[in-house]
Amino acid sequence: MTLKLGVLALLTAKPGKEAEVAALLDAARGIAAEEARTEVWYAFQVDGSTFGIFDAFADDEGRQAHLTGRIPAALAHVGPDLLAADPDIRLIDILAVK
Repeated sequence: MTLKLGVLALLTAKPGKEAEVAALLDAARGIAAEEARTEVWYAFQVDGSTFGIFDAFADDEGRQAHLTGRIPAALAHVGPDLLAADPDIRLIDILAVK
């Protein structure tokens, strides 16, 4: 498996919604596990209100399947209630993997 592409999404929780965002990301782990072409998936917390998702893919077809899948749909659905702003989603190229 050669990981070439990724997605970095940064999320800022509304005040008082941090636990709900963390719970949402924990629940999303099960969805990511069902995505055969999502090779790597991490959810993380940067600080009190900033969260993120990083995922990696071997090809653009896998990345596009993820971007049109259930996790982005869930974020779009609950985002207005939980997030202070739209997610900052960045498509990245992976330069090196250990």
